[in-house]
Amino acid sequence: MNPFPLTLSLAVGQGFAFAYPWVLSGLLLIPLLALLKGKIGGTPGILFSSTQLVVAVGRKRRAHAGAILSSLVYAVMALVIVALARPQLGSTLEHVQASGVDIMLVLDVSGSMIAEDYIIGDTRVNRIDTVKRVTREFIEARPNDRIGIIAFAGRPYLVSPLTLDHDWLLNRLDDVHIGMVEDSTAIGSALASAAARLKDRDSKTKIIVLLTDGANNAGKVQPLTAAEAAHAFGIKIYTIGAGSTGPVPVPVGKDMFGQTMYQNMVFDFDEKLLQEIARIGNGKSFRAADTETMNSTFKEIDRLEKTKIEVEKTAEYHDYFPWLLLAATLLLAAEALLSQTLWRRLP
Repeated sequence: MNPFPLTLSLAVGQGFAFAYPWVLSGLLLIPLLALLKGKIGGTPGILFSSTQLVVAVGRKRRAHAGAILSSLVYAVMALVIVALARPQLGSTLEHVQASGVDIMLVLDVSGSMIAEDYIIGDTRVNRIDTVKRVTREFIEARPNDRIGIIAFAGRPYLVSPLTLDHDWLLNRLDDVHIGMVEDSTAIGSALASAAARLKDRDSKTKIIVLLTDGANNAGKVQPLTAAEAAHAFGIKIYTIGAGSTGPVPVPVGKDMFGQTMYQNMVFDFDEKLLQEIARIGNGKSFRAADTETMNSTFKEIDRLEKTKIEVEKTAEYHDYFPWLLLAATLLLAAEALLSQTLWRRLP
């Protein structure tokens, strides 16, 4: 049994084509035959001593009957050649079956995440906005996985349950902000909440990605206890330490000119705790002190936890050669009928 199967059928291509396009080269013979027919005539059925005797007859021809009949024959030949090339209109379907990964993203929204120690371009950016930007890219790169989000500070807050509706998930991510729950850092409670969301899933791979910039100082569940419980449920844990160490610039208000004022602050950070949580959870611990390492950290997790995808392509085509042969038959019948009646020719 393949746990958590996701099967999608997608039309990935549609167009017009020929099964045997090389047959179309036969169309080049038609103008050649027309040229040869104009230069090489057959033996006349009636001999005249002078062409003056039939000049009057020649002036009374109707609508260039011979040219029209010849055109019908050439049209029949062209239709038959195109029909032999088998024109087709079809579509290619991709049947995608994915053995997905269930991922709970656990994001710290405590007050310290307002520190602006990340740089994007030439602009100073705070921790929470950087995390949201990188998290968005991570979600967009994993369309076949069920992903949920828990934000936490003094307690965990469910932003989104596990879902495949990533458009809705990204909209919920936009709503994540500092102050959405009371301040503090309850790492253990956040881990326990994420594990509860994953433990009963039948997916082959279950992952928690914990991102924080602080030390556990709130909640009723100890972080290592929560990590042990998650491990017992077969959940892998990755931890990410956000922000740089030492004094970091924190906005504290505006001056009289409307410019942001900053104060350097130092926040508690327990890197050893994150390393131990990752060890218990058979995962890996990362330190994302700047924008580049934050990007590379999420890309590394994405690389380590690839979703197995099986793609089967099928093609459906509709042949149009019967219609071309029918048209050729009708034109040939018209040519035969006209040549023996209205435009009957001398032998």
